[in-house]
Amino acid sequence: MKTSDLDYALPEELIAQVPVEPRDESRLLVLHRETGMLEHRAFRDIGTYLKAGDTLVANESRVIPARMFACKESSGGQVEVLLLRKLDDLRWRALVGGARTREGTRIRFLDGDEPSALIADVAETGERGERTLLFSEPVEGYLEALGHTPLPPYIHAPLRDPERYQTIYARTPGSAAAPTAGLHFTPDLLLSLRDAGTRLAYVTLHVGLDTFRPITESTVEGHQIHREWCRVDTPTVEQINRSKVMGRSIVAVGTTSVRVLETAARHGLLQVPETPEAATTESCPWRPLSPFEGFTDLYITPGFRFRIVDALITNFHLPRSSLLALVMAFAGEQFIRDAYAEAIRERYRFFSFGDAMLIL
Repeated sequence: MKTSDLDYALPEELIAQVPVEPRDESRLLVLHRETGMLEHRAFRDIGTYLKAGDTLVANESRVIPARMFACKESSGGQVEVLLLRKLDDLRWRALVGGARTREGTRIRFLDGDEPSALIADVAETGERGERTLLFSEPVEGYLEALGHTPLPPYIHAPLRDPERYQTIYARTPGSAAAPTAGLHFTPDLLLSLRDAGTRLAYVTLHVGLDTFRPITESTVEGHQIHREWCRVDTPTVEQINRSKVMGRSIVAVGTTSVRVLETAARHGLLQVPETPEAATTESCPWRPLSPFEGFTDLYITPGFRFRIVDALITNFHLPRSSLLALVMAFAGEQFIRDAYAEAIRERYRFFSFGDAMLIL
């Protein structure tokens, strides 16, 4: 697939700069894959499309205040750090911005304009500005005091309430970016869905910065995404298996939830391989899901065979992004192009603080 097939023209004024209040007042474009029909609704109406026994699977990862400021011990030069992934108690993978922050550079983190007790050495350099930082002590104890919410680069308006870049069910700290499809849910909406018989289950995937990186290779398949840590536990697996046995739908809240579930499904297939007959059938056989914890580098592109996810709630994604490739894999390339064109005509709001799609 050519990367140019993931391109589209978006008027800059449609990039949402602030979130809608209340959360479920955002718009919802409903895509019916069987008929090709599109519907324009409000997100609060999403229960119209869910049945008793369906399971919503949401990513409960919490965004950490991963943006930090520092200065070089040797020269006092300014450095900006974005924590990406914890490697062990003292080492983190991070983006480090600053002139000549080479391996061996020592930086001291700032509390406002004042130096703090926290220092780190650049232990290893990588591609695209990434570094491995070796901290003097665990950084978690400093994040609330020294860290800032890391908003995507296309959001220029200040965020008055950092909690607005968290889902209401965010629990496990670890993400450098929010799983934004879940930002539309309110407590009242979730309660109403539960009362109507929809189940809610949670997975965890700590979102890295690769979410915002465009595919720069000429083909989609030539791109390599970074590994992200994820988990699907026993209670979630049991709920998903119950829904599947009942013939109900598994509705993934966001592309991160899709990747966790389909990673777990493939891990199970490694233990019990498919038969040649199943591999050649058009439909995807379902096998009971098993718990999984570990890293995933699952890259979903058109032609991918989904084994767990039946429906998807997702925001509108950046051009030339791996997330847009995933959505095209789920709904069909031309259908998504048509839906995005319709959303632009109807002045939907795009990206992290924007509106949503429900793909059935």
